[in-house]
Amino acid sequence: MKHQFRKSVNSEYMFHFGDCIPPEGEAKRQLCQCCAITRSTSLKSIAFTANVARVGCAFREDFMLRFGILGAGRIGNVHARAIASSGRARVGYIADAMPDAAQKLAAVVGAKTGSVEEIIAASDVDAILIATPTDTHADLIEQAARAGKAILCEKPVSLSVERIRACLQVVEKAGVPLMIGFHRRYDPNFAALEKRLRSGEIGEPEIITITCRDPSAPPVSYIERSGGLYRDMMIHDFDMARFLLGDEEPVTVHALGGVLTDPEIGKAGDIDTASVQMQTASGRIVVITNSRRATYGHDQRIEVHGSKGLLRAANIHDTTVEMANQVGWTQDKIPFSFVERYQAAYTAEIEKFLDFLEKGEAPRASGHDGLMAQKLAEAASESLKTGQVVAVK
Repeated sequence: MKHQFRKSVNSEYMFHFGDCIPPEGEAKRQLCQCCAITRSTSLKSIAFTANVARVGCAFREDFMLRFGILGAGRIGNVHARAIASSGRARVGYIADAMPDAAQKLAAVVGAKTGSVEEIIAASDVDAILIATPTDTHADLIEQAARAGKAILCEKPVSLSVERIRACLQVVEKAGVPLMIGFHRRYDPNFAALEKRLRSGEIGEPEIITITCRDPSAPPVSYIERSGGLYRDMMIHDFDMARFLLGDEEPVTVHALGGVLTDPEIGKAGDIDTASVQMQTASGRIVVITNSRRATYGHDQRIEVHGSKGLLRAANIHDTTVEMANQVGWTQDKIPFSFVERYQAAYTAEIEKFLDFLEKGEAPRASGHDGLMAQKLAEAASESLKTGQVVAVK
């Protein structure tokens, strides 16, 4: 079967083939028409578009978006596997401070290993996914931005609002796409709640209650670098509060916190139990509670009380089966692992990031969202220290 070339609207070559092999020379620029792929040459314009066939094209992987993963820990594993199974992208390289961890994950997803610097500079990497310790995020975002890569970075961007502002200026100057990993926005249940709230089903929101309790605390070595519960754990809830409030931002924050589960956490300068109340200028109230200990599993719930009713997203149980007897009603347990609880959210997050790059769709969690969540975390930390209500700057 002969190749049939035609010029696409964005000056890329396209070809159609059956069981033939593309010619040399322009082969790397030619795009497979049977997969209906078009791809611009400019990452900065966010003008990737693709509709990649899941089967049938032996060359489709040549035109998939190629990721470099920085960090091969729990969250790096989650993202790498989601990318590898997406059918729309592939993992090219993995780096980690522990070479064995990088090698192990690379073997699972069919990638190579390399240093952070090598991966960011690699010409065959389109996007960088940052899943390293918190205090490295801003520097790595800037390095990737200057290298012209698209970026998906785990929260937070930095432990400092001023550092985040400086980092976002570098990203803006470089003109590259940046999305922040607030995965709960992509949870099917929370996303459905937000959509129904926006549609006006319960009128105007008046009280938002967010519950987040982990089965157990992370190692103290992690807590020492995390920036504290408000910046590390509750920052997801600050972002979710903003997601649900829509255009109106909290203007005051009042925080309480204590060490009730492990005295070693207190020695590390952090708390393990916390409550925060926030209020908007119009009087809407947000109540968030966090705990590093929930003996029954990963407790994740949201309730929004509105002028016309209530929306609630409950915990997800292993099954929907319930049993009733003379003692009462019982249900199956809820997940203990955040990875298990939010598996669908992490998958959807990668899909949305690819939509962001391929179709130019606005990210659901931008660098600005990372900045605003950090501002609330800093206000909560100040409130805990002073015991006073803090105005959000």
